[in-house]
Amino acid sequence: MKITTIRNVAASLLLCLLAAACAPKKKRPNILMIMSDNQSWNHAGCYGDRTVRTPNMDLIARQGVRFTNAFCSSPSCTPARAAMLTGQDIWRIEEGANLWGVLPTKFKLYTDLLEASGYELGFQGKGWGPGSFTANKRSRNPAGNEFKNFGDFLHARKGAPWCYWVSSHEPHRPYEVGSGERAGIHADSVQVPGYLPDCKDVRTDIADYYAAVETFDKELGEILQQLRASGDLENTVIIVCSDNGWQMPRGLANLYDFGTRVPLIISWPGKFRENETSDHLVTLNDLAPTFLELGQVTVPAEMTGRSLLPVVTKGQTATTRDYVVLGRERHAFVRQHGLGYPGRAIRTPDYLYIRNYEPDRWPAGDPPLYGDIDPYMLHYPGLAKCYIMAHKDSAAIKPFFELGFAKRPAEELFDIKNDPDELHNLAADQHYAHLKDSLAAKMQAHLVATGDPRVTGKQLIWDHTDYFSEIDKTPTPNATYQKQFKLDSVYNYLK
Repeated sequence: MKITTIRNVAASLLLCLLAAACAPKKKRPNILMIMSDNQSWNHAGCYGDRTVRTPNMDLIARQGVRFTNAFCSSPSCTPARAAMLTGQDIWRIEEGANLWGVLPTKFKLYTDLLEASGYELGFQGKGWGPGSFTANKRSRNPAGNEFKNFGDFLHARKGAPWCYWVSSHEPHRPYEVGSGERAGIHADSVQVPGYLPDCKDVRTDIADYYAAVETFDKELGEILQQLRASGDLENTVIIVCSDNGWQMPRGLANLYDFGTRVPLIISWPGKFRENETSDHLVTLNDLAPTFLELGQVTVPAEMTGRSLLPVVTKGQTATTRDYVVLGRERHAFVRQHGLGYPGRAIRTPDYLYIRNYEPDRWPAGDPPLYGDIDPYMLHYPGLAKCYIMAHKDSAAIKPFFELGFAKRPAEELFDIKNDPDELHNLAADQHYAHLKDSLAAKMQAHLVATGDPRVTGKQLIWDHTDYFSEIDKTPTPNATYQKQFKLDSVYNYLK
């Protein structure tokens, strides 16, 4: 090759590099996540509920993509939020897999990575938690810089792209008994799932929960109004979701859909698909790589989540998952010596397979408090739980007690299409033996590939890690329930 030709090629390459360096970077969007606390996926108007009124969630759904198969990594507040922040399965984040624990500093968080890239960061409410971020020398909540409200954050922002997390308390228990009726939600209009008895107390409890969902939706409406007034709406990606399922028997703290399946809506009008429904199997862990890609930040290789941008962006095509794998370790401190109820689950579009690693333990917590079902220490009203407890010996209610409170076999298998309330365990049915073995093998392979100590033989730490809520270790049920259920005035789980 002639020297002049080489010079020409080199000059062309240099010009290309200079052009690339000088080209304006694509404007990075703001990211606004509004998260409810303990809301199941199907309790919103846009998800088909005909009773609860959620006009603001419905609006965002019309403007964006509504996911019908979205799951949290774990049916427990702290690990679900930790997994979302790290983009990793809970068994990969050590103490972060437990409620009321810590989130080790060695794990990269999308919040910190976005902030390091120039994003302004803020949150309100719980953020990551409950737990102690100071116990492992964090200077702030892993969710970022805390603000009293969204308005204060908007006033304080300096003009950079921002990422803000509205972490609502609603519809977390306790509920004021009768609040649903006072909100115009009639108990006879609610739909009672098959795993709960259809009675006045349960209907009232669901109506009260619906009132709390409606309060969340009003909060969402106020946030959207502030966003419009700020002038930032056009360049803001909006995410509406919940951290885990509702606080009913077989809900929160359980690997059934009622504990893990959550609403998830993503909207950016003009940029993302609008008024669409996606049945892709996704998890909240997918939000971390999604947010990082939006912020033009390299996604760490250790993140097991997968960006959702191909699903929501106009003109893009996404590959689908065949399954997601979920897990639980210790939820509340509700068994002697702080033992958890470890399990893993694989969820396909049609089936749910669960492996309970300690079937001799009580999944709902040690009797008589059954503390993994809310009200977890019986220190405030909880109509559904207490109705089942009060009538557990009657022929009509005993099956519901067995479903929600009793010990479970090591394996569970449910046909989601034909048994959406997950009432019939098919694990011992020989007609499903091949399917069960196939699902178990797929789950095992995933757990091995992602380094789960439950299957790799590494040290199991979750029964013994610190739990930063001392009052839970010696629970005191309230006087009404002490009398009704002949309970002691105090229990000691440390003996």
